[in-house]
Amino acid sequence: MIHAKAIWTENERYIGEATSRHAIVMDTAKEKTANTPMELVLIALCGCTASDVVGILRKKREPFTSLEVSAEGERADGYPAVYTHIKLTYRVGGKVSSKAMEDAVRLSKEKYCSVSAMLQNSVKVTVAIEYLEAPS
Repeated sequence: MIHAKAIWTENERYIGEATSRHAIVMDTAKEKTANTPMELVLIALCGCTASDVVGILRKKREPFTSLEVSAEGERADGYPAVYTHIKLTYRVGGKVSSKAMEDAVRLSKEKYCSVSAMLQNSVKVTVAIEYLEAPS
């Protein structure tokens, strides 16, 4: 079981800690000094799917040299201001075949990424793939 907590420190700042014993600062004030909890949701999604894609590309022995996953999230007006649409953009470097990359992204979204699975029933998630080199 995973345990997590948020500890208020001052103003609108919090320290988040979890079972891994690592901490992260969060800020919900108007002028941010750290990521907000909703930004951390996008960061978690990017990290989860990036990890999947890297693992899949390695298993396929694809010669990737870099991977960056970015997310843009649109939120509902009013409260709760949940995400209504998230666009993930995968930027991959190296001579990666477009089929391998598309398969890796699909498998992450449909099978492996736990964060994506939690969001899929409430948020429309779309993807784009950008190749830094021409795909093979």
